[in-house]
Amino acid sequence: MPDRKTSSDRRSYVMTLSCPNRPGIVAAISRTLFELGGDIAGAQQFDERESRIFFMRVVFSVAADGVTRAGLDDALAGVAARFDMQWSLRESPRPTRTIIMVSRFDHCLVDLLYRWRIGELAIDPVAIIANHPRQTYAHIDLDGIPFHYLPVTAATRAEQEARIAEIVRETDAELVVLARYMQILSDRMSEWLAGRCINIHHSFLPGFKGARPYHQAFARGVKLIGATAHFVTPDLDEGPIIEQDVERITHADSPDDLIRKGRDIERRVLARAVRYFTECRVIPNGHKTIVFNP
Repeated sequence: MPDRKTSSDRRSYVMTLSCPNRPGIVAAISRTLFELGGDIAGAQQFDERESRIFFMRVVFSVAADGVTRAGLDDALAGVAARFDMQWSLRESPRPTRTIIMVSRFDHCLVDLLYRWRIGELAIDPVAIIANHPRQTYAHIDLDGIPFHYLPVTAATRAEQEARIAEIVRETDAELVVLARYMQILSDRMSEWLAGRCINIHHSFLPGFKGARPYHQAFARGVKLIGATAHFVTPDLDEGPIIEQDVERITHADSPDDLIRKGRDIERRVLARAVRYFTECRVIPNGHKTIVFNP
């Protein structure tokens, strides 16, 4: 169901939740919102039969001069306690404070900034972190976004990750995007950013790792190339998947063709994943995610 826009005299929210499935969950949420003067604009739900876990995303609004945010939290917390829910509530629309991390390849960075500027992505870029100096991106208009050059070596990795953590805290960042950031985060950093750090990864059949993956794919005569956006975890490139896409390849495609097509896939897959995150459409589910697509 599409989200319905609300007038300026109302405040809009998105609630997401997961809990053990049992009768009465939807009724309890609906009744509580009704009693608070809420108007439900959209609702999506999913019952995973294998785990018997129920997932739901609800978009609703309340009168601007009605119940306060604290009142909403208190009322919904009572429902959540009854049903043993994991839940979150976010005011919408509100841009997500986002840090973008990048290495030499800048196509994903440029794409995210473009989509932000035209209003397609509801992000607030609060910092850009790169392991290459600012002049590497001299051709890009960073629009006043604070830029942090943090070169990484084996000797400086711990120090630079500590600085990254400081920037996350200083900016109150809600999301960290690895926009082709070609450094592996430590297990400690990955765990600290759990559920709020998205990576884009080239994915092939078979999965080519290491240097020059598109050249490896060309050498093996692949018929499909693709990309995967996923949450970062200590398991390298194996975090819960948010979005994927593929493109067909033929024998006539050169390695340069694969690189060009691969960059296009990476851009659009990462942009979709970021948009789903900012719109509260992604709910963790163990090693997987539930994604309520528009």
